[in-house]
Amino acid sequence: MMRKKRRSSVDQVVEGANTTTNSTTKAKKSRTTGRPPKESVPDDTNQSVFTRFLREAGVTVKRGATSNEIAVDQVVFQKRIEQQLRKNPNYPGIIQEFITGLESHIEDPENFRNCLLPCVPQLTDGDGSSVSSFQESLLRMLLGIDILQTSTINTLLEKLPEFMLDGAGDAGISVPRIIINQLKWLDRVVDSKELASKLMELVSVAPVDVQRDIITSLPEILEDSQHNDIARELNSLLQTNTQLTVPILDALSSLNLSSSLLTEVRGAVMTTLAAVQLEDLPVVVKFILHSVSVSDAYEVVNNLRKKLELEQCVLPPALQMSQSRTRSDGAAAAASTAGSSVALILDGIKSAVRFQKTISEAWLKAIDSVDESENHKVIDLLVLFILHSTNANQSRRGAERVLKSKVRTGLIQEALLQKTFRDHSQVMRGYFPSILALAQCLLRSPDPCVVPFGGHMYQLSFTEFDSYCQQEVVGSLVTHVCSGVGGEVDMALELLCGLVTEKPSEMALYAVFVKGILDYMDNLTPQQIRRLFHLLSRLAFGQQQQGSHIQDDMHIVIRKQLSSTVPKYKRIGIIGAVMIVGSMGAFKPKGKEVKDQPLPQETFRQVTALLELVRSSSDSSPEAAALYYDELANLILSSTLDPQVQENIAKSVLDDFQDDFVVDLGKEITGSFPFPARLMYNLEEEESQEGIAINLLPLLAKDIQNNREQLSQTKRANKRVSPLCLSPFFRLLRLCEEKQHHGDLEEIDALLGCPLVITGLDVVEKINSLSKSEREFLCNLLFFTINWFREVINAFCRLKETEMKMKVMTRLQNITYLQTLLERALAGTSSYVPPVANFDGETSDAATFTSTASGNKAKKDGTGKKRKAPSKSSSENSSLLEEPTEADETQQEQPEKEKEKEKEKEKEKETWQGVSLVCYRPFFRELDMEVLSVLQCGLLSRSLLDSELQTKVQEEVLLGPAELVFLLEDMLRKVEFSLTSAPVKRMPFFKPRTDKSVGFSHLQQRSAKDIAVCCVELLPALCSHLENCHNHFQTVLSENNGVVDGPATDAQEQQLMSSCYQLLLQVLNTTFSWSGFSLPGQRGLLKKALGVLAERLKGRSELTLEQLVKHSFEYLLNFGSTMPSLSTALCLSQLLSTVSEKGGNPSAYREQTASLAKRFLSQDWVTASGEKERGTKFNEALHTLLRIYLDNVDDVLKAVEEIAGERIPELLNVSKNESSPTWPTLNRQTFLVFYKVMMADLDKAARKIPASKISDNTEAQSEKLLTWNLAVRDFHVLVNLVKVFDSRPVLNVCLKYGRLFLESFLKLGMPLLDHSFKRHKEDVQSLLKTFQLSTRQLHHMCGYSKIHQDTSLTNHVPALKKSLELFVYRVKATLTLNNCQEAFWIGNLKNRNLKGEEILSQRSQGSDDDEEEEEEERSLLPQDKSEDQGQESDSEEPRRINGEGNVAEEDITDDSD
Repeated sequence: MMRKKRRSSVDQVVEGANTTTNSTTKAKKSRTTGRPPKESVPDDTNQSVFTRFLREAGVTVKRGATSNEIAVDQVVFQKRIEQQLRKNPNYPGIIQEFITGLESHIEDPENFRNCLLPCVPQLTDGDGSSVSSFQESLLRMLLGIDILQTSTINTLLEKLPEFMLDGAGDAGISVPRIIINQLKWLDRVVDSKELASKLMELVSVAPVDVQRDIITSLPEILEDSQHNDIARELNSLLQTNTQLTVPILDALSSLNLSSSLLTEVRGAVMTTLAAVQLEDLPVVVKFILHSVSVSDAYEVVNNLRKKLELEQCVLPPALQMSQSRTRSDGAAAAASTAGSSVALILDGIKSAVRFQKTISEAWLKAIDSVDESENHKVIDLLVLFILHSTNANQSRRGAERVLKSKVRTGLIQEALLQKTFRDHSQVMRGYFPSILALAQCLLRSPDPCVVPFGGHMYQLSFTEFDSYCQQEVVGSLVTHVCSGVGGEVDMALELLCGLVTEKPSEMALYAVFVKGILDYMDNLTPQQIRRLFHLLSRLAFGQQQQGSHIQDDMHIVIRKQLSSTVPKYKRIGIIGAVMIVGSMGAFKPKGKEVKDQPLPQETFRQVTALLELVRSSSDSSPEAAALYYDELANLILSSTLDPQVQENIAKSVLDDFQDDFVVDLGKEITGSFPFPARLMYNLEEEESQEGIAINLLPLLAKDIQNNREQLSQTKRANKRVSPLCLSPFFRLLRLCEEKQHHGDLEEIDALLGCPLVITGLDVVEKINSLSKSEREFLCNLLFFTINWFREVINAFCRLKETEMKMKVMTRLQNITYLQTLLERALAGTSSYVPPVANFDGETSDAATFTSTASGNKAKKDGTGKKRKAPSKSSSENSSLLEEPTEADETQQEQPEKEKEKEKEKEKEKETWQGVSLVCYRPFFRELDMEVLSVLQCGLLSRSLLDSELQTKVQEEVLLGPAELVFLLEDMLRKVEFSLTSAPVKRMPFFKPRTDKSVGFSHLQQRSAKDIAVCCVELLPALCSHLENCHNHFQTVLSENNGVVDGPATDAQEQQLMSSCYQLLLQVLNTTFSWSGFSLPGQRGLLKKALGVLAERLKGRSELTLEQLVKHSFEYLLNFGSTMPSLSTALCLSQLLSTVSEKGGNPSAYREQTASLAKRFLSQDWVTASGEKERGTKFNEALHTLLRIYLDNVDDVLKAVEEIAGERIPELLNVSKNESSPTWPTLNRQTFLVFYKVMMADLDKAARKIPASKISDNTEAQSEKLLTWNLAVRDFHVLVNLVKVFDSRPVLNVCLKYGRLFLESFLKLGMPLLDHSFKRHKEDVQSLLKTFQLSTRQLHHMCGYSKIHQDTSLTNHVPALKKSLELFVYRVKATLTLNNCQEAFWIGNLKNRNLKGEEILSQRSQGSDDDEEEEEEERSLLPQDKSEDQGQESDSEEPRRINGEGNVAEEDITDDSD
């Protein structure tokens, strides 16, 4: 029964034939029911041996279309036949007679067919219960008889060629296939080898159909012993006949092969992969992946990945288009076949990944190992999606990790993603949930480099997939917007805006989803709210108005927000309303042929009504009115409004500005003011009564009075003119004029030079004698004046006339002067909150600001000058700031008297010089990027002038140093905000979020690329200023015989020029550090930027990127000779490192960078006043510069040895306040900086020493041992320095990095000692001895920390003690491994302090740093013992521990217990 089942499940064709035959037989039986069958006369008369034997055994052979009948069970039949043949006197000759009878019988095709088809039970007297309902064919039963099998097989195979070309018969029966089926699943094959060779002979001559049938049946015909032989033959056949690829691979995958043969076969299959037909490819891939073992999985998968070219499975887009036009049906069929084949290939990979753990790991490893972006393929992305979707063996996390890493490094780029979506969108649709999940993961990443790629995935999913996917994409993006995380929200809104622009009709279907964001606006910044309303208004009021169903909801929300009394919601209402005006009143050109039609009257009415609603809602609040003016100005600047709307706005703005803020000069100024009113800062040459002035002082006085009245009255105030609106209103006016007159500002150019009605500024000198209200009034006046001038510069900076340029330059000088006055005024005005200047942020943070401002005063540096923008290095060196104890220690070295004197001096300076304006930046109006074009003017320096040139200077329009500093500070803030991509930090729930984008509203509306392009255009001007600074300091040095602070030096100018120098280098560094330069499309911009630097040195020429980097590096290197301060020197070093990384070979510049850094470290840095540079900022700069030196030097260990072994001992030989003679930057105040950097870099260098391998030759081992010897020696020197410099921060650093170095030694150094012990006994012994002295010192430090109960030190002790104990046992293991157990000694260490004195207050315990002696011969032990006692007197009488004995537990207990 088992045999029957197996057979019936294998061949369905025969079963079909059985069914047909049985039904025919039944029909015949029904006609002859009740009558015994007639016997055939000829069979009875001339019976052959064959027929007789069959009949006696129970089978009646029929002729014609009648099936053979069987009266007994087939097993009984086979037994009877065999007995008849064996008992016959002619045996074994009777077998041949029997076979001859069989051959003669099957000569007739009908008889042959009967013998191939199943027999039917013979009915006797209407009862067939004795015979099974299903019986095998006659030939199949004969094949089951061993003595007949070989002859029968030969007969069948000889018969097969007759039917090869016949094809399927009338009943759909293929005779060759039925013949082959007879041979399947035989209980025993007598001569398997012979059968295999005959079948392969048949394959060589048969047509393709028969070949396929034979090959696919081989595993079911042959026994296991023949599998390897047949596999080799199939393998060779595979190389020659690609038509048989599928059946051969099917057969091979079912054969039981040896691993070596399987590898050979797989290799052969892999070589034919490129020639395989597309429809056969899934089978090939499936075979390859299902035949791998654990050991070769990676190699196989990697080869498969390289050879699998899915890109060739689809036609290029151009050919697809042409084919679809010419023969669309055929092209569609071909595309469909290709798509289904790719789908089947991916299914094969998916099943392999799901069921074989090693396959998923191998795919991840293979994709991860690709190190060139050109080598990544479509299959990589598809497999990552598969791994993510199956999550077999936790592959989801692996897929996310690999994708993030590849995107971050720029290896998988958006072009590849686009190609994958374009060519395989049908296949990708099946993995949509994974694509969505990966896009979400990337968009939420804190790494800004991977966020745009996630956005691209969303965008392509929306574009390529069906409506269900589009809905999911929009839903997911809305979720991102509502998350409230800055970068995530920005990218999601940008994507939604992009989709609205590209696919407005599709997005209109999901407008309701997007509208849901309106409920979550509390967490959005003003810029995000702008974008949200921009996309909603585009949907609702756009050109086609596909989303008109949300118009009413939008109007309701806007009216609700505008009517709110809460400033935050009113701001949202104003921003939203202006955005709706922008969409409703947008200019919609119809095309060249059609005349542009004006805005429909109803729409125009709605726009004007909405503008009037916003204006009336904001009348009572100057902040709201100012925000309305700013938003309207942004709208006019960024979009094209319909001429009617534009004209309507411009007319009302011009009239209102003149009425509210401008007065004629002839009028007398009346009223009572805190200070006498005066006209100031008039630039008009002719004094006339017809001029105009800005009415600032009276407006401010009236505004303060109005505020008081409003506080005392409950009724709502009507419209009032506030000086708060002066700058925003002027900005709106200027942009309206620019738009209407195509950039010409002639109508309003009088405002550039007109005076202001303020007071005489000599009042600032008497600030201490004024009342609090008068001081605040004066500060307000100064803020409004400065902001007015800033807006004026914004407006007129692009004018080309010399007269106008001169006026702009004068206004810049006015600003810098007023800022110095403001600093003094603020110093005398405590707890003062300035008037708001940027109206789209929170205005209610007065308390927060006050505390920040007062805190900032205390932090002001001792120079008393305006502090510069923090350098990039300050953020990188946050580690120093995080450890206040170290900074404190630097100051501890100074005598107390000096400290007190300095404090007194600082107080005096603060009173006279004023506070820093750094924390007041949010209260100044934002300067536009266009203002930076003023940098293209030359630099005016006092040292470059004499009295004869004064008149000429006035004609050339030159920038002064103070103005240059002002512009560069602003530029640095802008480029740091736009081009520096910091990781997104998720804020804690309860912590209030500080908006760092305040003061960058206009900048936020421009892309990072735009800012980078602006910076590159300004590079020639920046280089000119850089060269001017260099020349200035070169002149100063030459005049003063190489001394920066000579007698002829002007300290103030020196400081300004120094600031210019540093700011220029910082701007260049930030610009070149922009991550966008690494994107494929920005390579040209990078070459242009480097070209500007290179041509300053080599002139204009066509150069490669590498050559540009080389020349730029050389150009910048020239500035190293004139650095005025260490912080400037640091900026130059950082810029050189940044530029060197832009080429393909950064290591080529390391030596020069290290040499320059060393030169700076070996230089004496003094301020303009002649004092040595010092303080926290100096230490931070020194820390970073020293790291740059050690990172770029060829041999870190030798450099550390030089500093620790030669320079620091020099320091010990000089007096307390002096420096090292060769390295002036090294003194007792900066020792901690040097010590920390050296310890950290020593540990880093130790981790980079290659791990030891057993296969290493003697030379390699010696080299590694030498390196470790040097590292351990350096460590010993550094640890011993604690005996001299025993301050708490130094101990802290030593304990922290001492443990890290010890761990590195245990992990990487000890395995090397294991392998090197026998070859280099003396070197190993020496190394361990040196290291032992360091561990002993570390132990003393642990004891010292516990005695002093200093928690900052004791925190490090437990982990360090654990590592020290591990070290003891690890050395013992090394000795045991090398059969030197008897050389291991332990002695008890007493607790001692840093000086080596015994601590008597504690019971001396055994330590986990007990010392071990690692001698190979016992004769040397006494000598070692005496040496140790001579070096350290803390060892008691040592006891030798036998190798077999255990170390006593009390001898190595941790005394921290």
